[in-house]
Amino acid sequence: MAQAQATRTWVSGVGDDANPCSRTAPCKTFAGAISKTAVDGEIDALDPGGFGAVTVTKSITIDGSATGVAGILNATTTGVIVNITAETAPHNLHTVVLRAISFQGAGSGTQGINIVGGNVSGSRVIVENCFIAGNNGSPGSGITDVRINGGTLEVYNTTIINNSGNGISMNPSSNNNSIHLHMQHCRVSGNGASGVFLGSAVQGFIYDTVITQNNQAGVFVQQTAGGNTNAEVDHCVVSNNITGFQANTTNSIIRVSNTTALGNNNLAITAGAGAVSSYGNNQTGGGGFPSAATVQQ
Repeated sequence: MAQAQATRTWVSGVGDDANPCSRTAPCKTFAGAISKTAVDGEIDALDPGGFGAVTVTKSITIDGSATGVAGILNATTTGVIVNITAETAPHNLHTVVLRAISFQGAGSGTQGINIVGGNVSGSRVIVENCFIAGNNGSPGSGITDVRINGGTLEVYNTTIINNSGNGISMNPSSNNNSIHLHMQHCRVSGNGASGVFLGSAVQGFIYDTVITQNNQAGVFVQQTAGGNTNAEVDHCVVSNNITGFQANTTNSIIRVSNTTALGNNNLAITAGAGAVSSYGNNQTGGGGFPSAATVQQ
């Protein structure tokens, strides 16, 4: 008889995937534990260790906070692929939480987290207290989100550094439904492309975040499949990038408030009727924003 899935399972550096993933008989890897964990369940790490890459297809929490941080070494691959499939009530939250995980691409990882799929609408992915670095394969992003049926990506208290592509790249191939980015208390630095790239029909809200030393723009918005693309940047530091803010296409808008934007080679660039505007309360070292000022209400 098949064993019932548990609502909570455990992994350990000295575990074994043949185990039932209980606290006293933990599994070795996240991939080994996920098939034994119920929808809306939780996988917890008991001790520090490297727990391997995993594909997530259901609502679940993966939590490394009991150990300080759990590790995923994703050399030559992706650390976590999120591809939520249809779920039925009462287990239809369509929510994945990744908490206190260190993703290390070791110079060859493709991306730390890749969020894909069009199976469900309104899915939610929450990344908190994580560290993502060293993804220098293709596309080399810290976090990639290409969902086409809408949803939300929330990133809190997370560091994304030294990847060859974008720190965060949200670029769906369709504008049928918007994806929303909520980002707070993060650091995005030293990436080979932009710090945060938002493509078609993405609505971004970036607050109290440091975006520095990226090799393209700190924040880049550009439509690739239509729709409206907007980024609201508030109480941030966007400094020492090649370009601070870049908006490249019609209906692509960045609005900046209460933000320090110093030391960028270019403060802001627009093309193709894109717009970068200021609420008039930013520190720029005397540089001006290229678009009409946004009026405070």
